Amino acid sequence: MSGKPMKIPGPDHPITITPASGRVIVKLGARVIADSRNALVLQEASYPGVKYVPRRDVDMSLLERTDHHTYCPYKGDCSYYSIPVGGERSRNAVWTYESPYAAVAAIKEYLAFYPDRVDSIEETAG
Repeated sequence: MSGKPMKIPGPDHPITITPASGRVIVKLGARVIADSRNALVLQEASYPGVKYVPRRDVDMSLLERTDHHTYCPYKGDCSYYSIPVGGERSRNAVWTYESPYAAVAAIKEYLAFYPDRVDSIEETAG
C-alpha cells in the first residue's frame, strides 16, 4: 500500500469527463504539439475544465519526460513532460495520469497541457 489517501468524487467534489465539443489543437511557436478530434474535458468541482488529449494525437517526439511527479487523491499519481522547444517556460508543461483511479479511468493514455506553458489550446468546431 502506498499510504496515499484516495477519495471518490461525489456531491462535495464532483468530477465529470465528457467529449470535447470540437477539434483541440495545442501549439507552441510554429509547432503543433497536439491535434485531436477525440479530446476529453475533465470538469473537477468548481475548477475550470481541462482538455485531455489522447496520447496518439500528441507529437510525443516533441516531449521529454521529467522526474517531476504529483499526487491527486481523486485521480492518482501524475507524471510530467516538458516541451524543450519552449525553453524554461515549457518545463513540466504537460501532465498525465498513467494509472488513474477507476473514477477517472477515461483519462488513461491522455495528456493535458498548462495553458500558460504553451502558446494556445484551441477548440474549433471541426
